[in-house]
Amino acid sequence: MARKSLIQREKKRQKLEQKYHLIRRSSKKEISRLPSLSEKKKEIYRKLQSLPRNSAPTRLRRRCFLTGRPRANYRDFGLSGYVLREMVHACLLPGATRSSW
Repeated sequence: MARKSLIQREKKRQKLEQKYHLIRRSSKKEISRLPSLSEKKKEIYRKLQSLPRNSAPTRLRRRCFLTGRPRANYRDFGLSGYVLREMVHACLLPGATRSSW
């Protein structure tokens, strides 16, 4: 189980990312339209840099839905490998087949 403070920090980042998503997307579109060396483009870059760091989508981390584990996550299920294996063996995930070797 991940520490609760890390999980709360991740939730805060998700809220910030949703809040500034439209601003970030519109400024990136404007930048792509402008010529390479213009003052307007520099102003837009400053505006982007003034946004909070944690509002960037690259700062988000996918975590396990049950345990909060940040590594070895399967996108299809939203679970870490360990929890996924346990749930498949307990027949809690329909359509997933067990493998034993």
